[in-house]
Parts: sequence; structure tokens; C-alpha cells
Amino acid sequence: MALTQIDHIDAEMDNCINDCFEATQACEWCADQCAEKGEGMARCIRLCRDVADLASMHARFMARNSNYDSELAEACAGACEECAAECSQHDHDHCQVCADVLEDCAESCRRMMA
Repeated sequence: MALTQIDHIDAEMDNCINDCFEATQACEWCADQCAEKGEGMARCIRLCRDVADLASMHARFMARNSNYDSELAEACAGACEECAAECSQHDHDHCQVCADVLEDCAESCRRMMA
């Protein structure tokens, strides 16, 4: 069965699922790179790990048409915004990329809340 046949996933939800998976990847990469940088990156690492878990969970809950989707959308959007603000303070390329990806994810999640 092609994924396009899943009747509860519209274009907006599909976009949010993709944004959440991109956020998961960016955050895992950023956290790993920040761990190598060492001191002063603990908050960035912690927030990236939180977002990676929330974003992947939110994507999975949307795919299964969970009743808890809107609550996770709100939590994911908030975590993405906080993490993006933290990442944007660091000059590392991985932090800047992560911040950009998280801004898109937060916006998608906010749309899913509506």
C-alpha cells in the first residue's frame, strides 16, 4: 500500500511529519557535534535531545492518527522554538543548520495545532 493511500494524512500533516523527521535528524547531529565541542554546550545538547525525541514521537503519533496529536504538536513546537533560540547563539555550522530546521518544524507543528 502506498503511503499516499493513508486517508487521514493530508498535505499539511505530511509536511509536518517530514519536518519532524528532519528536526530529529538535525538535532541528533547537532547534539553529537556539540558533545565533541565540550564545555559550554550542555544546554544545546540537552535541548537537541529533547526535540529529537519529541519530534520523532509527534511524527509517529500523526502517522497513527492518535488522539494526542495536538498536545504533542504544542510540546514539539515549544521545544523546537527554545532549541532554535539556543542553537542560533552558537557559531557552529551544525547549530545554525539545526536552528533553521527547527524554525520550520515549529511552524509546521503550530499549524497542526489549529
